[in-house]
Amino acid sequence: MVRIKPFCGIRPPRQHAAEVASRPYDVLNSAEAKAEATERSLLHIIKPEIDFDPIADEHSKEVYAKAMENFRAWRERGWLEQDPEEYYYIYAQTMEGRTQYGLAMCCHFEDYLSGAIKKHELTRPDKEEDRMIHVRNQQANIEPVFFAYPDNAEIDALVADVVKNNEPDYDFTAEDGFGHHFWVIRDKRINDRITEIFASIPALYVADGHHRTAAAARVGAECKAKNPDHRGDEEYCYFLAVTFPAGQLRIIDYNRVVKDLNGLTPAELVERLGENFVVEEKGEAIYQPSGLHNFSMYLDGRWWSLTAKPGTYDDNDPIGVLDVTVLSNLVLDKVLDIKDLRTSKRIDFVGGIRGLGELKRRVDSGEMQAAFALYPVSMKQLIDIADTGNIMPPKTTWFEPKLRSGVVIHSFEK
Repeated sequence: MVRIKPFCGIRPPRQHAAEVASRPYDVLNSAEAKAEATERSLLHIIKPEIDFDPIADEHSKEVYAKAMENFRAWRERGWLEQDPEEYYYIYAQTMEGRTQYGLAMCCHFEDYLSGAIKKHELTRPDKEEDRMIHVRNQQANIEPVFFAYPDNAEIDALVADVVKNNEPDYDFTAEDGFGHHFWVIRDKRINDRITEIFASIPALYVADGHHRTAAAARVGAECKAKNPDHRGDEEYCYFLAVTFPAGQLRIIDYNRVVKDLNGLTPAELVERLGENFVVEEKGEAIYQPSGLHNFSMYLDGRWWSLTAKPGTYDDNDPIGVLDVTVLSNLVLDKVLDIKDLRTSKRIDFVGGIRGLGELKRRVDSGEMQAAFALYPVSMKQLIDIADTGNIMPPKTTWFEPKLRSGVVIHSFEK
């Protein structure tokens, strides 16, 4: 069972919402963030290295201090304001004509530590520590994490009723063409009922934001250890999440590009791949994987279809069934000698939102020698892995659209 609560959100006034809300800290490098940030953008708070000339080291004390200074300034200038009461919030996103409806809420750090909030990826301590410093310094969760919950008809009905009977507090389309819609749930009866329903939901699932989730949980544990009168309901026990019904979410492909062929010629690579795959040349037109265990490869100016042969994968194993596992075992490790996807400098990863044309571009430029596109993981596969306590290989899931940061913020200080 999970513990959630409404909260007094800190958020921009309606007229500034589209400008304050930004892409998350981890989808932009510093130069891209500096180019994208307008005067009121939250990027000045979540990537404050952009306020230095030249751009500063994002892990320096000066940069962490600048984040705190900017957060204070945004509130003093009225670009961020705190709601007077605790609410849940509906945050909906529209991509390619399809809308998914999430609830912005606070989740309890102990549910993450106990496993009631389930993860499917490993985290890196250095990235956790960086996010912990921001949370600790700000005494706030500036950016939400992205969770999923098992579909629930009553929650769907409550959300639909609020959406139908109330104008959105925010409604804007970002520069990437994705729509963002936001409602404050001001009816206390609905808020109370949401809390009650979630008390019977067995688990939440981290979809995107594993490092932010781990960092928030560690800060909660730190605060607990420092408070001899800890009760378990203090604001620091909770962190910000936007939680969506699993059935509304779609995972898109997360693809791979490699810098060398491990000493093989293109013809030799194709021959080696034939040991475990049915290999078909597809020509110069982009080829998209057609289903599970079918891959596309771009090599030497041509696209290829690679279909894993029966017996090379295990559909009864929640990890073995994943195409990232098949590709890692049969191609990256066995043929190209790339052993550790988290540390190897010979491989890079490209989110499917960029399209397969980006794979072609990076190979044609000479930066990379080959590219591999994968069929997307399903939400069922993700939940099966999390429920069995397994961990997905690195860079397996890419969720789109991303949550905008700055639509709502959770502070430990009411």
